Amino acid sequence: MSEVVAAVLARAMETGTILLLAALGEIYAERSGVLNLGVEGMMLLGALGAFGAAHLLGNAWAGLAIAVLIGAVVSLLHSFMSVTLRLNQVATGLSIYLLGVGLSGFLGKPLVGVTVPGLPVVAFPSVQDALSKVPVIGLVLGRLLGGLNPMVYLSIALAVIMWFILFRTRWGLNIRSVGENPSMADSLGVSVFRIRYICVMIGGSLAALSGAYLILGLLGSWTEAPAAAPVTAGRGWIAIALVILAAWSPLRAILGAYLLGGVEALQYTLQGFQLGIPSQFFTMLPYISAIVVLTSFSVETVRKRIGVPAALGVSYSREE
Repeated sequence: MSEVVAAVLARAMETGTILLLAALGEIYAERSGVLNLGVEGMMLLGALGAFGAAHLLGNAWAGLAIAVLIGAVVSLLHSFMSVTLRLNQVATGLSIYLLGVGLSGFLGKPLVGVTVPGLPVVAFPSVQDALSKVPVIGLVLGRLLGGLNPMVYLSIALAVIMWFILFRTRWGLNIRSVGENPSMADSLGVSVFRIRYICVMIGGSLAALSGAYLILGLLGSWTEAPAAAPVTAGRGWIAIALVILAAWSPLRAILGAYLLGGVEALQYTLQGFQLGIPSQFFTMLPYISAIVVLTSFSVETVRKRIGVPAALGVSYSREE
């Protein structure tokens, strides 16, 4: 039984890391007042760039670096439209999403069937051997402390660092003030446009990194999927819902990501128990959660209670 628990927890952490990376970036973007509905599209472009770079260069880490660069470039486009041109942020985000779906579907066709080097796993044999002697809990901890993708550990460290910056530094205070009252922040000498550009770029880079981790760390191959069900399988939308579920806190996002990742991991484990429950039921649970959260987000009383940034989705101009 302990082996099953260890396997489910490990799978939950690996799957949840996809959501966590994307959600961390979106938290910063939304804390600055910019709503990015193009997370899924950026994940797709990051996955495409990472897979292509890993194939050409023969190095998965190079693929991750290329993905981050692609995410930064695409987010600059989103920033220009939503921050500089002050276009509707919902429309600009959806345009980025459609761009990602279209480009990844078109440019990814030659990559179908291609094999690339994947990301290695982290292993601590001595630690695992020592923990294996401890009944139940030792086996679980040994599985979680070794044998996982390094991006799992990196995402946890990144969440802690981003939380500290957001809530314990002056720069984080500036981000939150821009997202709450940009005109007041501007009057105090805070550059609203620079803060929003930087935060959207952080969001785009992490969304692309999330897609790169998905393709290089978990899937390992590019598939020719229809536009209605791309490689990322709607995880970008779940990440947006996770931001709300975590109340725009990087630390809470860790728990939420692993919870949703655990729901997805259960579908593979419970199939072996012959419970008579269709696997599709567990597959749809994360998406149902996303729908419920996003629907609740539209209710004004709920928005106030969970602490939505007051200027989220609102363009800013000094002339107004």
